[in-house]
Amino acid sequence: MAELKFVGADKPQLGQPLSPREEAVRRLKAKGFLDPAGQPMPRRQFLVSLALAWATFAAALGGGLTALFAFMVPRVDFTRVDVFKVGPPTNFAPNTVDESFKAAHRMWVVNHDSRIFAIQSVCTHLGCTPNWMDGERKFKCPCHGSGYTIDGINFEGPAPFPMRRYEVTLADDGQIVVNEGRLFFWEKGEFDDPRAFVAV
Repeated sequence: MAELKFVGADKPQLGQPLSPREEAVRRLKAKGFLDPAGQPMPRRQFLVSLALAWATFAAALGGGLTALFAFMVPRVDFTRVDVFKVGPPTNFAPNTVDESFKAAHRMWVVNHDSRIFAIQSVCTHLGCTPNWMDGERKFKCPCHGSGYTIDGINFEGPAPFPMRRYEVTLADDGQIVVNEGRLFFWEKGEFDDPRAFVAV
C-alpha cells in the first residue's frame, strides 16, 4: 500500500514516503518555524516568539505558586480572642446542657454538681463536633463514636482525653463571662481551677 506524501501546500497525495529532511521541513512549517516557501523564521521574530513563550511559562508558574502559597497560609486571625457574656447563672438549670452557643462559639454551657462551666465542643480524637444526647445523658461524637459524660469526661470510643473547658468568671453585673483565649485541661488537673467554673 502506497504511503501519503505531502507536496505543494501540504496536501496529502499518494506517492513515495517523505525523506527525513522533507519530514523535518514539514514539521517546522506546521509549527511556524518556516514560512510556506520553506525559509526560516527571521531571527527577530524567533526571539520575540521565544520571549513570549518564556513569559507565558513564567506567568503560569507564578500564578500556580501564588495559589499554592494562598492555600497553605491559614486564613485565621489567631490574635482574636472572644470574651463574651452568656447570661446570669439563673439562666442555666441544674444538670442541664445549654446548646445556645454551640453554633456561634463551638461550646456548651453546663450546670452540673453545683458548678457552671463552658465545654469546648471539639472531640479530642480528631476534632469533630460531638452532639449532646439528652436522652442518654452524654455527648456523642458522630465521626468515630467517642462518648463523654455531662462533665466532658471521655468514657467510650477512641477519644484519648476529656474535652477542654474555657475560662469562666462572674462579671460585676452578675453575668457569666466566657474567655475563649484560656483553656483548661483535665489531664493537667485544671478542672478544679477556680477559673474553670462558677460555683452555684
